Amino acid sequence: MSAPIAELEKLLSQTVAEHWKLLGGLHEHVEAMKAFRIDAVSAAGDIVEGSRVRIVMLESRRKNILLQIARLYKIPATATLKQIADAAPEHRAILMKRRDELREVTSEIAAKTNVSSRVAGALLGHLNTVVRIVAGAMQQRTGYTKQGTRAVHSRIGMIEAVG
Repeated sequence: MSAPIAELEKLLSQTVAEHWKLLGGLHEHVEAMKAFRIDAVSAAGDIVEGSRVRIVMLESRRKNILLQIARLYKIPATATLKQIADAAPEHRAILMKRRDELREVTSEIAAKTNVSSRVAGALLGHLNTVVRIVAGAMQQRTGYTKQGTRAVHSRIGMIEAVG
């Protein structure tokens, strides 16, 4: 077994596993947004960001391994997994299996991020409405009773007349 190809298989397995973690984090993020649990949204965001950083690191290592494989098998440095599998037929089954797993999880991530962006847009729309209502209320000077209702003044004092 070629050492660079074995390392590539290991990296692909780690990448697939990290993508599944990312998908789990995205699921938690969407559920937290639906329930409007801000602390859970923040925690899920941290999980997603951590997975994203680890995926970037794995991708960097994969590119370095791919350069080694390209030199070893005399294939282009931009070779696809199919081209690598064709160059090393003894590793074909595992490489194609990892490619299919990665395609599956990335398509699920794409679908989940589409849902997540729609939920986030709706949430931001609601928050925008709340901010406008609060800003509108803040523009009108008035007092409130202990029960939380607006106080109605029978006469206008000097301060209210100037303001």
